[in-house]
Amino acid sequence: MKKILVAVVFGVAVGAMGQAAQPAQPAQTPPAQGQLAQTPPAAPAAQAPVIKDPAEYNAYVGAVQQTDPNAKISGLEAFLAQYPNSVMKNQALEILMGTYQQAGNQQKTIDTATKLVAADPNNVRAMALLAYFKRLQAQGGDPNAKQLLADAKKYGQQGLDALPKFTKPEGTSDADFQKMKDQMAGIFNAAVGIAALQDKDYATAVKALRPAADANPQDFSVVYPMALAYLGQTPPDYLNGIWFAARAAAVAPPQAQAQIEKYARSQYVKYHAGDDGWADVLAKAKASPTQPAGFTIKPAPTPAEQAHNMVVATPPDKMDFATWEFVLSNGKQEDQDVVWNAIKGKAVQMNGVVFKATPTQFEIAASSDDIEAKKPDITLNFEDSVPAKLIPKEGASLDFQGEPASYTPSPFMMIMEKGR
Repeated sequence: MKKILVAVVFGVAVGAMGQAAQPAQPAQTPPAQGQLAQTPPAAPAAQAPVIKDPAEYNAYVGAVQQTDPNAKISGLEAFLAQYPNSVMKNQALEILMGTYQQAGNQQKTIDTATKLVAADPNNVRAMALLAYFKRLQAQGGDPNAKQLLADAKKYGQQGLDALPKFTKPEGTSDADFQKMKDQMAGIFNAAVGIAALQDKDYATAVKALRPAADANPQDFSVVYPMALAYLGQTPPDYLNGIWFAARAAAVAPPQAQAQIEKYARSQYVKYHAGDDGWADVLAKAKASPTQPAGFTIKPAPTPAEQAHNMVVATPPDKMDFATWEFVLSNGKQEDQDVVWNAIKGKAVQMNGVVFKATPTQFEIAASSDDIEAKKPDITLNFEDSVPAKLIPKEGASLDFQGEPASYTPSPFMMIMEKGR
């Protein structure tokens, strides 16, 4: 699967980190007692922490007030190195993580997020970044993909557990807060789902990936695994699997679109027994980001329905032996009777492959499928013993004649008498 690099944006959450924790300017309070005027976005407490040491306070404020990303990074790194146990450690790490991300330094973003989760196990933003980037690294073919997926799953599950406790950042509207939580839930579910898919735990993969795919219908890295999870189940969920496979073809990278569409079409044909209607399904998947209500695909005819169609379309005396076998094995009794009454006791001539032969009985495979499977489907009985020199060897092709006398539907075997 191709790696897709997409910036993780948590709406107000990440954007606010660089602006968080601006210093207060109290008129009669010395800097050493200054209390941060704005509660950092991740802090659930109503009252912000207080830095009591003036030098520590000035170092923190001087770092977060930098407008140049590189200067802010340098200031925050220096602050964390000098004051590793500061009451503002978590806030500093969160702002540093966001600044590294804005600067496009993915590895430093991951490293800082890891430190932040270690310091604050309920920090959902850090866990979302870790779950997201580690999943994409694994899907991108990283040689450590197995471990990366395990890590992504871990952060994904921790994030889902912590998300209900996430407090709305100050100044964030209810709508933006809900959007932020929905996005992070999608990231966490995607990480859990992709890991489950890798482990062939299709039930868990479907449960986790469905909300992620519905929330991110343009994200090929989620939509395509969603298709694989549905189609990997036993039995496959073809209806949902085909939809998401078609949707994956619509949003796949240009270099992968043809291959994904070919796969989606093959699943459609397997389920529908033909490609009629496929173009319409693909068009709907391209036009609609989410699965339309009432979406359906007509399944292939059942074996009994196929047998009936064969009987309606072709007289029994015009059918080949494979068609007789299919109808007599799968058809309803009335369709079996139509074929059997037409051929019973009548001499028929055909070709087959012998798998066992005695002077009075040959076991023969006459349909191409049974020949390939080396499975006899005709027992040909002789009224007179066949001379030893005329008995064919195993695997030999044979032209013969016989009269159908009886049959067993499953496993199929036709008994023919008066063999010649």
